[in-house]
Amino acid sequence: MLKQLQDSICQQLEHLDGLATFQEDSWERPEGGGGRSRVIKQGGVFEQGGVNFSEVWGDHLPPSILVQRPEATGHRFYATGTSMVLHPRNPYVPTVHLNYRYFEAGPVWWFGGGIDLTPYYPFEADVVHFHQTLKTVCDRHNPHYYSVFKPWCDEYFYLKHRGETRGVGGIFFDYQDGQGYLYRGPDQGKTADQVSQSLGELPQRSWEDLFAFAKDCGEAFLPAYLPIAERHQAREYGERQFQLYRRGRYVEFNLVYDRGTIFGLQTNGRTESILMSLPPLVRWEYGYSPAPDSPESRLYEVFLKPQDWVNWPIP
Repeated sequence: MLKQLQDSICQQLEHLDGLATFQEDSWERPEGGGGRSRVIKQGGVFEQGGVNFSEVWGDHLPPSILVQRPEATGHRFYATGTSMVLHPRNPYVPTVHLNYRYFEAGPVWWFGGGIDLTPYYPFEADVVHFHQTLKTVCDRHNPHYYSVFKPWCDEYFYLKHRGETRGVGGIFFDYQDGQGYLYRGPDQGKTADQVSQSLGELPQRSWEDLFAFAKDCGEAFLPAYLPIAERHQAREYGERQFQLYRRGRYVEFNLVYDRGTIFGLQTNGRTESILMSLPPLVRWEYGYSPAPDSPESRLYEVFLKPQDWVNWPIP
């Protein structure tokens, strides 16, 4: 399923770009497994982006997993996933990230992942469309999913040292297994029991239920993102200094907080594939502040704060 997701996304993105194609590197991991890394560069729409598939296994669990699930200690692990980050050239086309993955070690297994949008300029219609598409998929499987996974995304893609979200969010979930709970995990300060008490315990979810949900989430990417990119790809723009400055936040998050980056480096994954999420051009500026009443200031004041996008505008 994850390979098919990689194939379908790459095919449609090449069609959208109209100029560049993905170049594939197949790689093997000495401890077990490997993957397919696909990168598009210097295209008509995408300055750089990657859509990766990986499938790895081994004897030594990374510390980041043992902290969350100590019951996996002493077992071999298996992990697979498809991940993607796209950095468009046009600053009016948002950056987008996707990752869906599966992990197991002995008695422990779970599904995780998500998708989030990082615009550089504020267009309410884009964000509403993105979130409504994701909510429709969530509601198809469980009426509680969006109400938990949307705020979890806002909390996860948050730069604590900056006091701001990375973008306008989407959905994010992790450690989803057959326990019958929706929860954000100990890193959000709540246990599974605490969150399930507030929502009510859910019907037992099987492996097949969660696999179907992850599959539908992956397939929702194209209808969620392509209309946004198509709407803005030909829009005229001038200098890109603000876009490059905001890309710096993307670098900061991926190198400091991102679980996928940490897991990949701790398991001796392929470094080029792990860091393909970084933008090709980026800048930092000391003490930057947007001009009052500008589109840039509106991004900070509204779009980089969690909002109820599916019911926008807020009365």
